[in-house]
Amino acid sequence: MTVTIDVESPLTDEVRTLIAELNSVLLALSPPEACYNLTVEEMADPTVTVWIARDGDAAIGCGALKRHSDTVGEVKRMFTRPAWQGQGVGRHVLDKILETAEREELKTLVLETGDQHPAAWAIYEKAGFTRCGPVLDYPDSPYSIFYQKQLRAA
Repeated sequence: MTVTIDVESPLTDEVRTLIAELNSVLLALSPPEACYNLTVEEMADPTVTVWIARDGDAAIGCGALKRHSDTVGEVKRMFTRPAWQGQGVGRHVLDKILETAEREELKTLVLETGDQHPAAWAIYEKAGFTRCGPVLDYPDSPYSIFYQKQLRAA
């Protein structure tokens, strides 16, 4: 397997399909009111950078960095298709997000993930994220787990 990870537009049919698959997975694990998804149109905003992981030509995973200010960024839309899970794809996408956040001198990265996502928790915790209370404007919900990471620029 030769995986590449590059910044891409979320507005292609292939990426739309990948995001629809991600949304389906999330809705199977959390009630709709606890799914805080960016649409592909929102992902195309200039404040958001989207990385797509590919095995050859096939889109197999994604992740995004949404900038909320000059100091705070949010990890969004992390997903690896099931056939490629457990092979480090998500960690490599997260590495791209972290590298970009560091280069842009963001001070803090935050994220919200679901209460049924232990594989995601492991990736975030191995990358130095720590659990915290609600971040940004997310409600305190039993379906949400929140993380933050202070970056070197802090």
